[in-house]
Amino acid sequence: MTIVNPRVLVPNTRQNRAPRKITRRSLLTRGLVLTGVAGLAGASTAAYGAADAAMGLAVTDYAPVPANWPARQKLTITVIADIHAGGPNMGIARVREVVDTAIGLKSDLVVILGDYFATHRFITEHVPHTAWASELARLKPRYGTYAILGNHDWWHDADGVRAALRQFKIPELRNDAVLLGERGSRFWLAGIDDQLAHYVGHGNFRGEDDLPGTMAKIKTDDPVILMVHEPDIFTEVPARVALTLAGHTHGGQIKLPYIPPVWAPSAYGARFAYGHIVEQGRHMIVSGGLGTSKVPVRIGVTPEIVRVTLGA
Repeated sequence: MTIVNPRVLVPNTRQNRAPRKITRRSLLTRGLVLTGVAGLAGASTAAYGAADAAMGLAVTDYAPVPANWPARQKLTITVIADIHAGGPNMGIARVREVVDTAIGLKSDLVVILGDYFATHRFITEHVPHTAWASELARLKPRYGTYAILGNHDWWHDADGVRAALRQFKIPELRNDAVLLGERGSRFWLAGIDDQLAHYVGHGNFRGEDDLPGTMAKIKTDDPVILMVHEPDIFTEVPARVALTLAGHTHGGQIKLPYIPPVWAPSAYGARFAYGHIVEQGRHMIVSGGLGTSKVPVRIGVTPEIVRVTLGA
């Protein structure tokens, strides 16, 4: 099953470049819009959206063919993004269902793209960091499970999230890269830290991401897969990277028929909102994610686990 939905967020900002605009006000406006749209949609539609957020679950398959990935080097990747653990839609039983489904995919590699716990005002079940992390630790793919942090993690409890990942031995790629695979079919998995980690005022964020520094750690010619939370960094990703994997956008979270996902928190509007994006020969897949932000409702964007097959 492949869904195509648009929506995204803000750009990354390193010390050597001015912080980019878009933020506090844009994010607040988006929250108000999501809340308003959920209300205007009517009680029955809102109820459907709440049910889909809590019970719907899709496995979305992609088989990109990047020019710089060896044609006969098969690799399967399960992508888990934006869990936002917390009731009513992502209680611990729901997290367990997601992990059970991911285990059933039997992929070679699992990547987790940040935003681990719910921060909206409608939480009915608090899921401790140790609870969601222990569930994710049940994932035992051939090449391991790797994580990065998202903006909500940084804004609300980055230290707690990192402690939970360490406790359950889930490696975080914090502007780092690791060489995986067997001789003759190796690849690099790289991950950058969050691009919106710190609000610095006047609608600006400063990121903790370091894409050039991360790429500098790649020491061989083996192909590269890059984990990012916000997809806006794609404009800066070098052609050296075979595939970028992103989350953050929730695919718009509330996507009404015939209306573009205008609520995507991105400097690029709907350009990187959702799905398989190819620009100038470079490939990115943006997951619609699993949880919710602002309101515990999804309309037109079913929660999803992404499965990627390379070298098929």
